[in-house]
Amino acid sequence: MAKLAFLGLGVMGAPMAGHLQKAGHDVTVYNRTTSKAEDWAGSYGGSFAKTPREAAKGAEYVMACVGNDDDLRSVCAGDDGAFKGMQSGAVFVDHTTVSAAVTRELYALANDHQISFIDAPISGGQAGAENAALSIMCGGDEGAYDRALPVMEIYSKICRRIGESGAGQMTKMCNQIAIAGLVQGLSEALHFADKAGLDGRAVVEVISQGAAGSWQMSNRYETMLDDHFDHGFATDWMRKDLGICLKTADETGASLPVTALVDQFYKDVQKMGGGRWDTSSLFKRLKESG
Repeated sequence: MAKLAFLGLGVMGAPMAGHLQKAGHDVTVYNRTTSKAEDWAGSYGGSFAKTPREAAKGAEYVMACVGNDDDLRSVCAGDDGAFKGMQSGAVFVDHTTVSAAVTRELYALANDHQISFIDAPISGGQAGAENAALSIMCGGDEGAYDRALPVMEIYSKICRRIGESGAGQMTKMCNQIAIAGLVQGLSEALHFADKAGLDGRAVVEVISQGAAGSWQMSNRYETMLDDHFDHGFATDWMRKDLGICLKTADETGASLPVTALVDQFYKDVQKMGGGRWDTSSLFKRLKESG
């Protein structure tokens, strides 16, 4: 069993850290709102710290799941950052969805501190985190990945190294690009069924068994038809992710016309007051637009 730190206790990070503690590891957590870290420690029996540096002190592995590029920089770098508290040879595993640029920046900074940095964004949503069934896509040095793999396997159903530093984040971009088109397609199908006077549930029961089937269809169609969106991955976070995808596409020369269009549809959802609604709220946008 290892001494671990986990930075960031949102809807994903809190259960992930909990799985590590339940597996017998010695986990110290940090959260920007200290009361959340204190509550987590009370629930799971681990420890909490008031700064990332304090949480990371003496840890073999430090995991992070925060909000964006700036949040990640703040928990890694600076006098109170985790890198200052980590011992030589330790591994930092970042589960945040951020840009490949900040990943490579922090990878280089970690090397200066004689520690390893793995970019390991996750997919599977809150349910995946709670059920230890996340998909993890990784970039970074192979040796560091191999060392961290047994820890990540505690809360994942698949964990794979795709390539060098930044490859994990690039793969997560592929994931979000694919999801954006899928959710819009599903929303349009259910909207069409409604306008055609069809029973949406009966339609999905049939088409989900064929080539149109997807995780989104199986897990979201009922809540979509029930007009229930106060759950799951928030539209605000999806727009953040799609912004990263579109910026990177400009840099690499990739063409993402559907992604750019769906990003604007999510902007409409935000204007409807749905920034915290699940990404499947694209269906609500269609319903309310007529």
